[in-house]
Amino acid sequence: MSSSHNLKCDGSSFLIDITSALSKVTANYTISSAKRRWRFAFIAICSRRVMLSLAKEVISKRKPHHHYTKLFQTQSSTSSTTLDIIEPLVTQPVSNETNHYTLVPDVDKARLANMVKDKNLEVLTEFGGVERVANVLGTIPTKGILGSDDDITKRRELFGSNTYQRPPPKIFLHFVLEAFNDTTILILLVCAGLSLGFGIKEHGPGEGWYEGGSIFVAVFLVVVVSALSNYRQERQFDKLSKISNNIKVEVVRNGRPQQISIFEVLVGDIVSLKIGDQIPADGLFLVGHSLQVDESSMTGESDYVEIEPLKSPFLLSGAKVVDGYAQMLVTSVGTNTAWGQMMSSITGDTKERTPLQARLDKLTSSIGKVGLAVAFLVLLVLLIRYFTGNSQDKYGNTEFNGSKTDINDVFNAVVRIVAAAVTIVVVAIPEGLPLAVTLTLAYSMKRMMADHAMVRKLSACETMGSATVICTDKTGTLTLNQMRVTKFWLGLENVMENFSNAMAPNVLELFHQGVGLNTTGSVYKPSSVSEPEISGSPTEKAILLWAVSDLGMDMDELKQKHTVLHVETFNSEKKRSGVAIRKETNNTVHVHWKGAAEMILAMCSNYIDSNGTRKSLDEERSKLEKIIQGMAASSLRCIAFAHMEISEDIDYSDKEKAHEILRENGLTLLGIVGLKDPCRPDVKKAVETCKLAGVDIKMITGDNIFTAKAIATECGILDLNDCANVGEVVEGVEFRNYTEEERMEKVDKIRVMARSSPLDKHLMVQCLRKKGHVVAVTGDGTNDAPALKEADIGLSMGIQGTEVAKESSDIVILDDNFNSVATVLRWGRCVYNNIQKFIQFQLTVNVAALVINFIAAVSSGDVPLTTVQLLWVNLIMDTLGALALATERPTKELMQKRPIGRTEPLITSIMWRNLLAQALYQIAVLLVLQFYGKSIFNVSKEVKDTLIFNTFVLCQVFNEFNSRSMEKLNVFEGIHKNHLFLGIVGITIVLQIMMVEFLRKFADTERLTWMQWGICIVIAALSWPIAWLIKLIPVSNKPFFSYTKWVKLLVFKTKQAFLS
Repeated sequence: MSSSHNLKCDGSSFLIDITSALSKVTANYTISSAKRRWRFAFIAICSRRVMLSLAKEVISKRKPHHHYTKLFQTQSSTSSTTLDIIEPLVTQPVSNETNHYTLVPDVDKARLANMVKDKNLEVLTEFGGVERVANVLGTIPTKGILGSDDDITKRRELFGSNTYQRPPPKIFLHFVLEAFNDTTILILLVCAGLSLGFGIKEHGPGEGWYEGGSIFVAVFLVVVVSALSNYRQERQFDKLSKISNNIKVEVVRNGRPQQISIFEVLVGDIVSLKIGDQIPADGLFLVGHSLQVDESSMTGESDYVEIEPLKSPFLLSGAKVVDGYAQMLVTSVGTNTAWGQMMSSITGDTKERTPLQARLDKLTSSIGKVGLAVAFLVLLVLLIRYFTGNSQDKYGNTEFNGSKTDINDVFNAVVRIVAAAVTIVVVAIPEGLPLAVTLTLAYSMKRMMADHAMVRKLSACETMGSATVICTDKTGTLTLNQMRVTKFWLGLENVMENFSNAMAPNVLELFHQGVGLNTTGSVYKPSSVSEPEISGSPTEKAILLWAVSDLGMDMDELKQKHTVLHVETFNSEKKRSGVAIRKETNNTVHVHWKGAAEMILAMCSNYIDSNGTRKSLDEERSKLEKIIQGMAASSLRCIAFAHMEISEDIDYSDKEKAHEILRENGLTLLGIVGLKDPCRPDVKKAVETCKLAGVDIKMITGDNIFTAKAIATECGILDLNDCANVGEVVEGVEFRNYTEEERMEKVDKIRVMARSSPLDKHLMVQCLRKKGHVVAVTGDGTNDAPALKEADIGLSMGIQGTEVAKESSDIVILDDNFNSVATVLRWGRCVYNNIQKFIQFQLTVNVAALVINFIAAVSSGDVPLTTVQLLWVNLIMDTLGALALATERPTKELMQKRPIGRTEPLITSIMWRNLLAQALYQIAVLLVLQFYGKSIFNVSKEVKDTLIFNTFVLCQVFNEFNSRSMEKLNVFEGIHKNHLFLGIVGITIVLQIMMVEFLRKFADTERLTWMQWGICIVIAALSWPIAWLIKLIPVSNKPFFSYTKWVKLLVFKTKQAFLS
């Protein structure tokens, strides 16, 4: 009989003894019934406490395979005292094949979640430690959860999913109300209301509503279209946000490592963590080494937290792994975690303003002020003309006759004049500029997503177009990241085949130890006949595959026979990793190092040959160095393995002493492997494209200088004869040791930096930015975060990039391909170019409309374009025009221009040339029609005004074609591919025909004859040959307004002379 059973029996006897003693007491003594009840209660409480202590003792002595596990709270109905009860659970039979624990359905989820959030060791002890918590959650620490569909569904129902409640998306009505917040729109609505009231009063409800109602409809159209555009953009950004938050996490389920979405992580999952990973949920440390996490996003503390199995095993979601590696047990997910609660409370209402949007806001404000001034002058002139009796109605009668004029007519006239002035402001203010930026950014983000680039920060879209330098990694970006071991040197012998037979058994065993135990990768073999599934970094995977397939390594057997004592994980600074292990069969301790070949070689004093004989390196060191250089020159990454057996007895719980065991000198070199990572097939073309665009490419790599040169030459970064040029290829340590002046002098010339650390990359970015360059940087590691943040555009890698790197970047390259970097550059230039096209188009309309209305109002007191007509022009140029021009795709010509500088003006001299020519043509034509149209065409005033309106709109339609290219003579190139542009032009023409021919009362127009339509089209079409001729006139690259500086200087000097 088991001890636990004996104990149980002993407990029962003890309770019987208490009961019998109580009976004797009550039999021998006569007591009152009240006292008897108190004594029974006292004994019952004592008995309950005895049972509790016995239950705890039973549990502590039970075997591990029993399920004993639930902590919950009960409260006596007769007492306010809360007692912690441990309820032993009946062991359920499980299959020997799966050997999985059964999930306890009524585990205290809140207590489990709060234990991790509060980092409460006492509660963890009450649960029985990390392994006991794993048992409760139905998890085997080495195999994870079962992972079947039923198991996943049950866990999701019990503990929830790893998602948090997002703020509800803004509905369409929100954007409609937002659009109504515009002051000018509100003024127009007031004017429309007054006009409607006076019109109905004067002409009756049958015809009196036309003018006011038309303004209402026009304002409504402008508001709805604007709101619809903003609503679509918001939805697009929400989609991109969801994609960017969908992080991939490695978990172990049923013994198999697999990548899943962070949203699919469940309570009970075993999650593998490495440097740079974001912790996906709250949990407990299971196994691992040297784990440090950054909890600053949660706690605000900048110091890294060291995770220890006994003192500090708690891991909080949202924290980042900064050192070491580990496996964690997930205890709570979603809104049950501190991170989930915090994210649920964030409203997400902050709107990012890009630098270009800020510049356009200033431009909009400046144009708006000019429009306001013109509108005020028009208002003043029209009011003076009206009240002085110099204005006539459509029948030629004087509108104001002093006291004879009805007060309602006066109010109606004043409202009409105010509405006309306000409409001029509406047309003058280019609301379409922010809309055009929004549209082109949203469109380009969508297209870039299809081209494997995900934009995290809007400003990067436009800034990338200004990039002058791209600092790129090598591995995975310029190369395919598909590494294979292609060469193996055992001592001075180049082993070509039969690797395991080429070395002595003891040497083979050391290789197994050095590869299989000094790694962050894993090998999973479902069955003896199936292919192994290997996970880890590309380098780790290549070496593990070589060891398993060519050296016959069995990972599971290796781990059973050895105990890992101490680990130093790989990092970009040291470029090596080390491990101390104990072999269980003979209790010997071995130290293994793996890393960059020349660095490992420098740590060795001996090498081992194929027979297992140890030999001195003194005479052979130079030969091995040449072997490494020869492999590197063949574009191979060289990894060396070194070993040492030690006998010292060290206390491994003492971290400082444990660190001493990893000796860094006097080692024995085991061998060197060469890994081939071929260049991407299209990378050379992408590099040439960037060079033609005036963008300098610099390769920054951790590989040695020979490998770096070979890859850079293969990719086209270096020409074949460039390697001899002094200063083009440097090592990180050399660049680091330059003085500040030397770095600034030489940084432009450097094309390749080898053996660089993240600090060197950061230093180079700083130097380039100080010299005025717009710098884009690619990075994938945690240590790349400073350089990614320092750069103007940070480009992280979507496949190999850590979560820390991605969060520090502006754009994520989803396929880790340099060709996608070149695509981002092309799209960045396209965004900027599209905005400039629209500015040119919009300013042409603004200048023409303002000048025509102002001159007509001052000279004749008549505004040729009515409120509704101006609102229609505003609609087609702001919304439809923005949509047409903002969705132009990149052209080859964009990549043949020099980069746009930091200080280059938004409106260039070329743009001023184009827009002034078109604006002057439109002004001249429309003023001729205004003053001489009636006599030239022998038509009425109403038809003449319709001709002006129709010609003005058609001029904008034809000018949209001119705006497709600011410099090219052929503006129709590639137009058949832009279906959206053609569709918008077609819609605009159809709507214009409806406005003129069918909505006459609404638009205040008259029907035109075929001849009159032909005249309007011919006048508008003349803008094409005018644009063609104007583009032949050369202009200086000097900013347009720089020519007016001498005028400003002269005015300033004159003022000073006058004041003095």
